[in-house]
Amino acid sequence: MTESTFEPPSIERLGTLLPGNELREQADGRVDAVNVSRHVGGRQILQELTLSVEPGELVAIAGGSGAGKSTLLEILAGLQPPSVGEVRHDGVVRGARAIAESRVGYVPQDDIIHLELPLRRTLRYAARLRLPAGTTAAEADRVVEETMHDLDLTDRADVPVRALSGGQRKRASIAVELLTRPRLFFLDEPTSGLDPSTAADVMRLLRRLSRRGVTVVLTTHEPAGIDRCDRVVFLARDGHLAFNGSPAEARRYFGVEELAEVYDRLAGEHTPQIWAQRFADSRTNLQPKSGLAQPNLSAARSEVKRTSAVRQWWLLTRRNIDVLVRNRLTLAVLIGSPVLVTAMMATLFKRGAFDPRSAADLGPAQVVFWIAFAGFFFGLTYGLLQIVGEMAVFRRERLVGLSVGAYVASKIAALLPILAGVSAVLLGVLLALGRLPALGWDVSALLFVTIVIEAISALALGLLASAAVTNAAQAALALPMLCFPQVLFGGAIVPVDEMAGPGRLMSLGLANRHAFEALGRELNLDQYSATVPAMSAYGDTFHGGTGASLIALASFAVALTLATMWVLDRRSRPGASRR
Repeated sequence: MTESTFEPPSIERLGTLLPGNELREQADGRVDAVNVSRHVGGRQILQELTLSVEPGELVAIAGGSGAGKSTLLEILAGLQPPSVGEVRHDGVVRGARAIAESRVGYVPQDDIIHLELPLRRTLRYAARLRLPAGTTAAEADRVVEETMHDLDLTDRADVPVRALSGGQRKRASIAVELLTRPRLFFLDEPTSGLDPSTAADVMRLLRRLSRRGVTVVLTTHEPAGIDRCDRVVFLARDGHLAFNGSPAEARRYFGVEELAEVYDRLAGEHTPQIWAQRFADSRTNLQPKSGLAQPNLSAARSEVKRTSAVRQWWLLTRRNIDVLVRNRLTLAVLIGSPVLVTAMMATLFKRGAFDPRSAADLGPAQVVFWIAFAGFFFGLTYGLLQIVGEMAVFRRERLVGLSVGAYVASKIAALLPILAGVSAVLLGVLLALGRLPALGWDVSALLFVTIVIEAISALALGLLASAAVTNAAQAALALPMLCFPQVLFGGAIVPVDEMAGPGRLMSLGLANRHAFEALGRELNLDQYSATVPAMSAYGDTFHGGTGASLIALASFAVALTLATMWVLDRRSRPGASRR
């Protein structure tokens, strides 16, 4: 990497052969940052700086915590826009979505692959999503096999990603990005958490990529990794540029023998502003490089045709099912939760619950209410953990053209058959055990449809919560918070007519109330309201048809699905908080 007035080391820039046997031109893969800075709110997290990355260089961005390393990396990659200044890739001014419009690879600190799937399978899904539309399955598979061979992962192809070592898993994330043969490659802390030997292996891999003509920029805090790079950019606290040059030049500049001592000097001597001014003064008499004087070119959109949204939906649906089947914890929730709920309802209510035995008997209303709540509970629990656990994967795929609508629709498509199945089992068991009265096929079908529609609306609510929270613990805490209002204001424990005004208004926005009323009407609970004194409190709750309730449930499902898409779109925008 070169600052505008700092001479780069002598590195051959002849055409180099890439894994895909493509010959790079000398200028392909250059990055220029011109007077870029970044502020969030009233805080300046990256001070104004200008620097360049030459084609085929391996560059480290280093500094202590809070120095702005990741911010600078994301700006250079096009993941977020600078507040001031501009970034150019090969002389072309890039906006915040540059990474989706050109062959740019980016590996965050988090895994960007599904841990449950075997390596080859997860790479095949990634290839079919990322490679241009029209790429055949055979071509995509060939790219996958070549990439695994390049990264020495062929012998681990059929091993679940979760079972890979730390270094192999990092290489697997790198493999996902190399599928499209990027010319610019950015990595955030690629050796973080790895032992020294494994970290050295990762750095050797990145060096091989740079020798093949790929420009590689990474953030790191490990001196051993810095020494393997052509260039190092040291940032002082709050994003001040403290140094830009080769590792050997850094030792001379800071007057240290070991690069680890640079961190101590930056933290313990002077202020960040003084370090920045000192480095600026050291370059005063040097001639600026001509590279940054390149004319501005408009950011041209990529001509690569992306996979259609329908194709993405189909691939993601298949992948979701694959992940569900292979994740034992998820399977336990998907199967165990309905089994337990159905067993509890079968043991809670007696046979003939729809034959009131006294004036105070609320059996029919109670059975109907808990059937409604079961459908809501199934959908909610299925949706809560679907997105939060793979947010890093979604963000990265979103940046390379993934449709938010296709992503959310694939979640619903994968889970809908399971919800329909458990709803049918619940009704079948309750009918077989006499917890429901004998019903005709038409009524049974209507009950089934009502429960499924409610489950879908609850699934959409769960997906929305999963998209909004930042970790699985928060998703787990959201479960009771979302369930309690459905129970308290569902209209069974306290009839709607007996609620306070605010409670009646709140109940209108709850799926469980509408499902409870729809199921009650389908089972003709209105007859009990007129003959059983305890049921008279429900008044006209079960009077009329079910159309309005079903429309309300369907409307909830649509509105919550759109809200989920909106949240995901905002959280995946360049510069959005990763928290």
